[in-house]
Amino acid sequence: MGMTAKTERQRRSGVRRWLRWLWKLPLLLVALSVLQVLALRFVDPPFSAFMAARQVQAWMAGDGSFRIAYDWRDLDEIAPSLPLSMIAAEDQNFARHRGFDLEAIEKARASNARGGRLRGASTISQQVAKNVFLWSGDSRASRWARKGVEAWYTVLIEALWPKTRILEVYANVAEFGDGIYGAQAAARSYWRRDAARLTPAQSATLAAVLPNPKEYSAARPGPYVQRRARWIERNVRRIGGVGYLDNL
Repeated sequence: MGMTAKTERQRRSGVRRWLRWLWKLPLLLVALSVLQVLALRFVDPPFSAFMAARQVQAWMAGDGSFRIAYDWRDLDEIAPSLPLSMIAAEDQNFARHRGFDLEAIEKARASNARGGRLRGASTISQQVAKNVFLWSGDSRASRWARKGVEAWYTVLIEALWPKTRILEVYANVAEFGDGIYGAQAAARSYWRRDAARLTPAQSATLAAVLPNPKEYSAARPGPYVQRRARWIERNVRRIGGVGYLDNL
């Protein structure tokens, strides 16, 4: 009888210890995420979550020869026309918002409700959060969980990084083709030149494929990519050209 009571007390004590650790787990995850984002303000990421997932996908498919193309370049080593084109294409309120463009979200919601061409409203900050820190997933539950974590990382990125760092990381981790990540890898793969020597037209073409780099090609741009690239070049002029970057 005494032995049974002692065993029960030990079990309850173990449960209490587990519960004490359990409520601390969210605090630990928050602290780790803050440290993670803070570190990457100063340290260039050697790879992103999306790069790792794509490489693993190739290995699981038996493609042992597949290699990610990724070569980091600081922002001053990338032609200004590329970050400008990315802003003009995807996030024209980049300098003003704090991670979420509520105006763009409302426009996207209204357009999608009318049954028009599906459009998103992700900011560059959200794209960085998704590409660098998060996972891919197809299930509804996975998508909702990912969106929640993406929002948290977006808040951290905007709080802990300057706008120029957000833009620098995005220009280096954005996917411009299957397995081709960042300005330098794209410039070398498509035009055999360094990212610093990209022309405005080439930069606009790269930005034009960002919505779906596996479907659209910067090397062989079809009519849609060509039209979108011309629109992006006009938008770059409309937002003020290089002067826009000086104001970040």
